Amino acid sequence: MVEIFELSAETGIEIPFFDVGVAAGNPSYVTEYFPDSINLNQELVPNPKATFCVRVSGQSMVGAGINDGDLLIVDKQLEAKDNQIILAVINGDYTVKRLQKRADGYYLQPENPDFEALKITQFMDFRIWGVVTGVIKKMA
Repeated sequence: MVEIFELSAETGIEIPFFDVGVAAGNPSYVTEYFPDSINLNQELVPNPKATFCVRVSGQSMVGAGINDGDLLIVDKQLEAKDNQIILAVINGDYTVKRLQKRADGYYLQPENPDFEALKITQFMDFRIWGVVTGVIKKMA
């Protein structure tokens, strides 16, 4: 079962935003003064009426930084292009994969070597539900 969460720019909350790169290597000086704020809905959802979230189940996209339990931000308004990560429906089953165009057709490519690519054929009921534009993670 897929959980779908609606996103709306109108109901977003603003949180303090410190617009300085934070070092992932050596520590850098950080002040406690936050001069700006950021509205996460406006930042992450350019098309609120065409955007929704789904929760990931499985490990086929770990190489792309998408893990079991993550929330994906999906935009239905964007046209899927080669090499983008998409949410698709195949014969009634939802899947998130990278769309790849090859010489012999389109494939859904996982980002985990334990899974095989799936060629899209004319015999499948295949639909693209949207393009994945972001990932929301909870840190342990």
